[in-house]
Amino acid sequence: APGRRGYSGAGAAEFLHRSIVPTMHYQKSLPRLPVPKLEDTIMRYLNAQKPLLNDDQFRKTEELAHAFEKGIGRELHEQLVAQDNQNKHTSYITGPWFDMYLKAREPVVLNFNAFMSFNPDPKPEYNDQLIRATNMTVSAIRFMKTFRAGYLEPEVFHLNPEKSDTEIFKKIIRFVPSSISWFGAYMVNAYPLDMSQYFRLFNSTRLPKLNRDELYTDEKAKHLLVLRNGNFYVFDVIDRDGNMLKPSEIQAHLKYILSDNSPAPAFPLGYLTSENRDTWALLRKNLLENGNEEALQKVDSAMFCLSLDDFPVKDFVHLSHTMLHGDAANRWYDKSFNLIITKDGTAGINFEHSWGDGVAVLRFQNEVFKDSTKTPAISPQSQPAAVDSSRAVQKLDFKLNDALKAGITKAKEKFDATVESLSLNMIQFQEGGKELLKQKKVSPDAVAQLAFQMAFLRQYNQTVATYESCSTAAFKHGRTETIRPASVHTKKCSEAFVRGLSKHSTEELQNLIVECSKYHGRLTKEAAMGQGFDRHLFSLRYLALSKGLPLPDFYQDRAYAGINHNIISTSTLVSPAVQLGGFGPVVSDGFGVGYQVQDDWIGCNVSAYPARNGKEFLQCIYKSLEDIFNVLKGKKISS
Repeated sequence: APGRRGYSGAGAAEFLHRSIVPTMHYQKSLPRLPVPKLEDTIMRYLNAQKPLLNDDQFRKTEELAHAFEKGIGRELHEQLVAQDNQNKHTSYITGPWFDMYLKAREPVVLNFNAFMSFNPDPKPEYNDQLIRATNMTVSAIRFMKTFRAGYLEPEVFHLNPEKSDTEIFKKIIRFVPSSISWFGAYMVNAYPLDMSQYFRLFNSTRLPKLNRDELYTDEKAKHLLVLRNGNFYVFDVIDRDGNMLKPSEIQAHLKYILSDNSPAPAFPLGYLTSENRDTWALLRKNLLENGNEEALQKVDSAMFCLSLDDFPVKDFVHLSHTMLHGDAANRWYDKSFNLIITKDGTAGINFEHSWGDGVAVLRFQNEVFKDSTKTPAISPQSQPAAVDSSRAVQKLDFKLNDALKAGITKAKEKFDATVESLSLNMIQFQEGGKELLKQKKVSPDAVAQLAFQMAFLRQYNQTVATYESCSTAAFKHGRTETIRPASVHTKKCSEAFVRGLSKHSTEELQNLIVECSKYHGRLTKEAAMGQGFDRHLFSLRYLALSKGLPLPDFYQDRAYAGINHNIISTSTLVSPAVQLGGFGPVVSDGFGVGYQVQDDWIGCNVSAYPARNGKEFLQCIYKSLEDIFNVLKGKKISS
């Protein structure tokens, strides 16, 4: 109803919705991320090490761990707790985690940036590049305006939506003071999530600096950055009064950019954002000193980066390559996100990871998808406004000296070689999904993770360090915690399936799967409650180094380095807006596994460098899923 959506004089909706509960209503009263007990952390750490080590190695690691727990580890832990008690406005992981990202010197593309691609618009004629770019840009601006006005529905995880996701509950809770509102939600089994990252979605970028990058946000900037064919364009999308430009005007400006036939620049600046961060920091200093300050300021402060690609998407593999890295000439990887739209209207988001995690980006994508498909600002019949785009749109020109040209050339060579060596492959397992697994009373996520363990054992004959990301957004300034899916249970189960089928009955195999599921469920619950071991140990190590202490022996153990060399790095998402997501391997001999378990199918997207064979890994995952599902159905399987 028009009353629910704020209309400007221009008649276009300025907001997605107007939540009666203010966006940040729960933020003040969110619970704090707990610092786990040291003995729990050491126990969880040793449990995770057990499947990765032989008996002699494990004994050595166990000795070091207990010595750490009784000695220097205890002192560090007490200091961490004291420090945490003095910083009640935040979480113990915030500082160290920002530092971990911002001090990393590897290029952000492929090493940190992830992508999530949108489903196509259900109405085929709306998947035209200009129409979709206009509608998604308008929806993104509406999201920004809704968020900044405090009208965006707070992000809440509902365990019992019939009770908590209701108008009556919202009407009551909005009158509960912010300082205690979280408890009101908790009483009806609803968990408000931290929204402190959201402001960095817009007008934000990661600036390269020597040794440690900086996050920069300028909320006063009113323009959008558009990249096409390696050229940079900016135009205002917000007027002087803070109102959004008419959608027909945004459409006109984007049409103007899409029909501009300027040649691609000989030295495309975008490549610099794919460089080593120190290299890029020095080149940026050179750019600034060479008279490009104003142009760079426009890039850094832009609301976001809209990348318009001049080719259609061929298939899912091509889609993944396009969204994960694409052509660096047409990306600015340092922006908080790039909204990428190809010639055939395929859309996706590539986001920089230091400022925030998947939860904030996914909420943004869900809202933009819903708004742009259910209430699109323009239709295929809409005419662009009769405005002079040549005056409104500014093409940025960069002045380059020989050192900058050489820097761009070298960056391009490195980028092209890296991308050339990256393989991306995917499968869809169609023989079952969430519904069947829940019927059999096993956790869908546990089954996917078990399949990865089984597949790696089949392919490489070993069990290796595995990482699954878990959000801790239920806590104030929570980030993520690690679930360690490789356990003694998955190892035993995988060995039975891969090597010992003749020795086990179907019932015994079913019991092994159930064991894995129970244990994985426990690990997931612990991680979501801030009770993993990875962030705690990471923070203790960070504390020791920041105090100038020698690194404790515990951290010099080869097994500690081993468990943090995550050969299988995984992350999952399920959303009505997203068709697939993915990221690069986190180590050169690893796999990056993006996966989703849907009601009746399981999708898997794997990235790898030449040290590993991703295609074969996926075939082994498929075989493992087939075997697990057949066993759960009571069928006899063969090796």
